[in-house]
Amino acid sequence: MVLLVVDAQKAITGSRLYQFELFVSHVQELIRTARQNGTEVIYVRHDDGAGHELTKGNDGFEIYDAFQPAVQERIFDKYVNSAFRDTGLPTYLKQKGEKEIIIVGLQTDYCIDATIKAGFEHGFRMIVPADTNSTFDNSFLSAEQTYRYYNEFIWNGRYAECIPFQSALERIKQKGGIV
Repeated sequence: MVLLVVDAQKAITGSRLYQFELFVSHVQELIRTARQNGTEVIYVRHDDGAGHELTKGNDGFEIYDAFQPAVQERIFDKYVNSAFRDTGLPTYLKQKGEKEIIIVGLQTDYCIDATIKAGFEHGFRMIVPADTNSTFDNSFLSAEQTYRYYNEFIWNGRYAECIPFQSALERIKQKGGIV
């Protein structure tokens, strides 16, 4: 099992996100629990290319301050929505024998959705803890509607197992031998 933190970057992690404070506190707690229990935390950053705020070299590209990686933690950079395309992530996980991925981060309707579906296609068991992904309002749906649509309808039982937040913490603790 690994904890995959997707696109929690300074340029897009802010108060306009759906349930921002709850999202931040839950992701922080999962990162802390994973580290305490020997579950690897892996980060993914999105690079939109030259001329965009989400570009290597810009402060907005870096991981959000509250989620900062530890020195030894891996970071994979991507250029499309899926963290599995042309990043080396699937090879790395398969070489380690990983089968389960707890996924958190941004944005529900873009990179989280693409990564969950791609992870499923690669044979990983994708686990989505409640209130650990978020997004913004768009022209079609509110951020809440988008969150609920993916977490409660699209992913659960199809591409992922969407579970209560406390259940995710318990799974990490059990993996680490602490019940």
